Amino acid sequence: MAHTNPTQPEILKAAERLGRRVTPDQAESLAAYLDQLVKWNRKMNLVGKADWREVFDSLVVDSLFLADFLGGMRLPDKPLTLDLGAGAGLPGIPLRTLWSNGDYWLVEVREKRALFMRSVLGRMKLPATHVFHGKAEDALDRLAEAGHHATADVILSRAFMPWEKLLDFTRSMLREGGVIIILANEPPPEETALPEGWELGDVAAYPAAGTQRYFWSLIKR
Repeated sequence: MAHTNPTQPEILKAAERLGRRVTPDQAESLAAYLDQLVKWNRKMNLVGKADWREVFDSLVVDSLFLADFLGGMRLPDKPLTLDLGAGAGLPGIPLRTLWSNGDYWLVEVREKRALFMRSVLGRMKLPATHVFHGKAEDALDRLAEAGHHATADVILSRAFMPWEKLLDFTRSMLREGGVIIILANEPPPEETALPEGWELGDVAAYPAAGTQRYFWSLIKR
């Protein structure tokens, strides 16, 4: 399929088709991100061989519904969010066009992907959205040195590591009462399966790429 640049009207239609409308300004921002993603993808293989429509329907769709999920949660007024293993900025960069609360850090250890995200953010000017290039376990120490929170309010993970390992890995990174949000292809575990000190919070299901996907939040107690 020939590569074409996404336009604002096409993004508006694509979002409506997926059941989640966006504003013209949001569509313009999403188009700018997808335009850069497709261009860089030809050289770096960020998301496999796909044009912007495939990326929108299979990947950006998560961001559209995640914005609503986060908007419905009880969070601090200005939460500190860590997006672990941010890769090409999915779901984080499209998410920030729709949900802009607090400080948002895209955490990525791979240099080329961090470079791509910084380049895109330089063009898009999204509020309080940053890239941390390095290991996830080092992120908060570096942020604390720069005057940010010592612990995160929200941690996002899509395939960063299995959720069971993620809970142990992030325990010291998350404040008491903070939440981990898992983007998954399966429903959450039973609450009895969670380790001590964790509680199942909000859960949502949504259609994506012909399948059912889920968000589930786990609260640190």
